Amino acid sequence: MSDADGGSYTLVVDLDADVTLSAGALGECRLPAGAYAYTGSALGSGGFSRVDRHRRTVRGDHDVRHWHVDYLLGHPAARIDRVVRSRGVDVECEVARRLPEGPIDGFGASDCGCPSHLAGGDADETESDLADGDGLDALAAHAVAAHEATVAETDDPDATVDVVVGSAE
Repeated sequence: MSDADGGSYTLVVDLDADVTLSAGALGECRLPAGAYAYTGSALGSGGFSRVDRHRRTVRGDHDVRHWHVDYLLGHPAARIDRVVRSRGVDVECEVARRLPEGPIDGFGASDCGCPSHLAGGDADETESDLADGDGLDALAAHAVAAHEATVAETDDPDATVDVVVGSAE
């Protein structure tokens, strides 16, 4: 299965400072520093090349803002820590629903009925967990578990879940 085959993905994002950003029609959004997970789909002809576009946005090499996540990733405080991918299946909404509640209603979910496709760290995490990076690892583990459980429910023997480094070129 190649990256062009696509599927669904979750970007595990480390936000190292409190930010206020304008996210298109959502308007002004405030996010405290911490761990976030954005779930999207990469089902078009380019497949997972959409993730490469997100990486270029974080690096400042791509400044076009089409989607809500572009505004987050374009902020200098944002960094993609890792990417969880479900290859060959469309499980975007199901994965998003399995992650912690989102801090911004409607974020990344303007084309579906989900409350949000941006998840914040688990409610059980303390501020010290988020400050020392444990929150990022916990949210990433939660994203992997959400992808694995959702893919298992599809009964698609060709679907797989993998994790790749977020900052890969």
